[in-house]
Amino acid sequence: MEITISLITNKDILQLQEIGKKTFSETFSETNSEENMTKYLEEGFSKEKLTKELEDENSEFYFAKSKNEVIGYLKLNVGNSQTEIKEDNALEIERIYVLKDFHGKKIGQILYEKAIEIATQKKVNYVWLGVWENNKRAISFYQKNGFVEFDKHIFKLGDDEQTDIMMKLNLKN
Repeated sequence: MEITISLITNKDILQLQEIGKKTFSETFSETNSEENMTKYLEEGFSKEKLTKELEDENSEFYFAKSKNEVIGYLKLNVGNSQTEIKEDNALEIERIYVLKDFHGKKIGQILYEKAIEIATQKKVNYVWLGVWENNKRAISFYQKNGFVEFDKHIFKLGDDEQTDIMMKLNLKN
């Protein structure tokens, strides 16, 4: 399967909204209430919010495509656009999501490698992310790629407060 990675721009907003909602829903709907999921999907993937994020010079989105079909995406943040740590020498992987039908086909790894390539180009000291403590699949993926846990923070999904494990990968020795 040939995978292409491409930078997402404002003209791709509807595709981004669609893949964002679908992958988030596939990943978390079984373990969260319908009300909380609906609220998060409406707010987190609104055209206004996505437009603002796409226009942010410190954030970048990338699609993973197979035969021109969007099958996953990546969101990266640097500087003040990072959700938590605001250090200039860090890059945040805010999102790597892949459609369920494509799990186990190395799409997440390809998106992850794109993130590391960009982090290297930007000469950051480390890459960090937050991952839900119950998302064992993702935690295992990041551990396999050398990430270690360094903190925790709260992620609000609707009225539910959930714990994210914060993980980092040092790029400088």
